[in-house]
Amino acid sequence: MAFIFPKITPPDNTNEKDWLDWKWQLKNAIKTKEDLEAQIPLLKEELDFFKSYKSSGFKFQITPYSLEVLKQKDTTRVLRKILIGDFSEYSEQKQAQLDPLNERQNNPAPRVIHRYSDRALFLVTDFCSVYCRYCTRKHFTAKDQVFPSASEYDQAMDYFRTHKGIKEVILSGGDPLTLSDDRIIKVISDLRSISHIEIIRIGTRIPVVMPMRITEDLVNKLKAFHPVYIMTHFNHPDELTEDAKSALSLLVDNGFPVFNQMVFLNGVNNEASLIQALNRRLTYLRVKPYYMFQCDPSEGTDHLRTSIQDSLGIQKELWGHMSGLSMANLSVDIPSGGGKAYFVPNFVESQNENEILFKGWDGVSEKYINPNSINLKKPVVDDSYKKEWSEILNSKFL
Repeated sequence: MAFIFPKITPPDNTNEKDWLDWKWQLKNAIKTKEDLEAQIPLLKEELDFFKSYKSSGFKFQITPYSLEVLKQKDTTRVLRKILIGDFSEYSEQKQAQLDPLNERQNNPAPRVIHRYSDRALFLVTDFCSVYCRYCTRKHFTAKDQVFPSASEYDQAMDYFRTHKGIKEVILSGGDPLTLSDDRIIKVISDLRSISHIEIIRIGTRIPVVMPMRITEDLVNKLKAFHPVYIMTHFNHPDELTEDAKSALSLLVDNGFPVFNQMVFLNGVNNEASLIQALNRRLTYLRVKPYYMFQCDPSEGTDHLRTSIQDSLGIQKELWGHMSGLSMANLSVDIPSGGGKAYFVPNFVESQNENEILFKGWDGVSEKYINPNSINLKKPVVDDSYKKEWSEILNSKFL
């Protein structure tokens, strides 16, 4: 079937040239209750949020484009839970951590988060075009730290250069694509000059909240440094507009693999029909659904978090009815920095050393019988592969 992706039209008082200029979008971002209320009627919980809101806390900001998505597309009023604060952010929390991933304990150099052996994050900005209310990095994001200082930048690059086990660097923040073209290219060019770095990722919500930022000029500059992966962040099928489609197509057509990381959000997308709709549309647009994350227990997110049992139920409902191309990994980041834990439906009925009895998603039961263990042999491994593995295993301890 051909999916229909709605075109978001600018307000009557805005000309299209301005509307399609990402810098205009940032300059005209909505940052106050008064500006927002002039555009849309606010719900009671949103009005109560603004009564307690202080600019010194986690900031509020929406691009004009995202606001028009709310006005034109969000008939069920669920997307506003992501974009507009709710008074529940200030209520007593069952579990709340400023830094739920414990990133500050895995911060060996300025702006560097090195938690997993073979890859590290580079926090190139704390700025986002939209501040999503479930943000996991409230200890850093929206703190007016923008681009690293010259000293911070040099220390970060020195760390990447001297740790040969790091094979992949993920640009994160904040949103890296809020930086100018020149700064983005500077960072990626410097990383590409480090011979052991194989993969560069850019984590961004720009295709969702400000797709006009994905320009032909930016894409043409970036593709000189392939392989560059784009990790985007659609949470609901209503976020997939014609504008988002154009941005994603421009990336994929120019050789950027695009993966999506979704977060389960209470009352927003924790329903199987929504997840299948989102993931099938993403797959159609050549975007791989990569993760279905549990919402991290960052401060003020209890009302947005779902239970792991709820997510497991949704995953099992989808299993077997959706192509593996469209199935994402269900994962939770263990609070306090324990890393990702993955979930798949448990199809094991019983097991012993020699055999495992499975019952599949459609009720078919059968044993898998292991071969004789005496016949198992390990392959001969070239020393060069062993050296690579050793570098990765020891990358955090150099």
